Amino acid sequence: MIFRTRFAPSPTGPLHLGHAYSAMVAYELAALHNGEFLLRIEDIDQGRARPKWEAQIFDDLKWLGLCWPEPVLRQSTRQEGYASALDALWQRDLLYPCVCTRRDIQAAASAPQEGAPLHGPDGLIYPGTCRARKGTSSDPTPRPHGQNLRLDMSDAAAVIYNRSEFWEGGTGPKGESGQITFAAEDLLRDVGDIVLARKDMATSYHLSVVLDDAAQGITDVVRGQDLFDATQIHVLLQRLLYLPTPRYHHHALIRDETGKRLAKRDDSRAISLYRSEGATPADIRRLVGLERLDWLG
Repeated sequence: MIFRTRFAPSPTGPLHLGHAYSAMVAYELAALHNGEFLLRIEDIDQGRARPKWEAQIFDDLKWLGLCWPEPVLRQSTRQEGYASALDALWQRDLLYPCVCTRRDIQAAASAPQEGAPLHGPDGLIYPGTCRARKGTSSDPTPRPHGQNLRLDMSDAAAVIYNRSEFWEGGTGPKGESGQITFAAEDLLRDVGDIVLARKDMATSYHLSVVLDDAAQGITDVVRGQDLFDATQIHVLLQRLLYLPTPRYHHHALIRDETGKRLAKRDDSRAISLYRSEGATPADIRRLVGLERLDWLG
C-alpha cells in the first residue's frame, strides 16, 4: 500500500501561515516514507468558493516547493458518491430530517443537563428536537432541500459496541498520542446527532472528508489539533460505511501574537502577502517553525 497524505483546503479565502505549515508537514511526511502527497479542493460550499482563491492555492503551494499528481480531486464533482452514502445510511434507519434553525438549537440547548457539555466537535450539541420525524428505510431518502439530514447517534454508536480506536501519530490538544480509544457513550455525550447533509450543500464536511479520504486511498491524515475531537466522528462514519481508518497526525496550530489561531480573515498572515513583500519559502518555514521536523520520524 502506498503511504499517502493530502492537503485539502477550501477555496474560500487566501492561504495563511497555518495552511503553509499543515501542507508542508503533510508533504514532508509523505517524502519521508517514499509516499505520495495529494492536493484536494474542498469546494462543497459553492456559495463561498471562488475560482480566484483556488488559483491562488495552486500558486502559493507551488511557490512553497510542493508538487502533486494531476488531476486534482474537487468535492464539487463528488455529489453522486455523497448521495449514495446517504442512501445507504437512510436504508439502515440511521438518518432523520431536521428543520431546526441555529436559533432553534440555541434556544433548546440553553438549559443542558447538569454536567453535560454544550458544545462538541460539530458545534452546539443538538438536543434531538426533530428525532421524532425519523422515517423508515421504506421511504425514499429525503434530499436536504430546506432541511438538514442528521445522524441518529444513539443507533449509529451501537456499531462500535464497547469501544473504538484510531492511531494518533502526532499529538492532540491535551498531548494525546498513540492508540486513542473512545466509547459509544462518549459520542452520545460529547457529539450528539451531527448533520451529515446540509440543506445548502447536500453533504457535510464530516461525510465528504471520510468518503474522499477513502476514495483517494489516504493512509495518513495530517491536520490541525482543532480537528482532533472530530476524529471520533470520522472513525464512526468509517465503521458505518465499511471504509478503512487511516492513521492521524494532528499538529499544533499556528497562532498570532495574542495566542489566537489564524483564520482566513487574517489577511496579514496570508502567504501571498509575504510573497509580495519579498519573503522566500525559507522565510515561511522559519516563521512557522519548520526548520526541523523531528516529530515526523
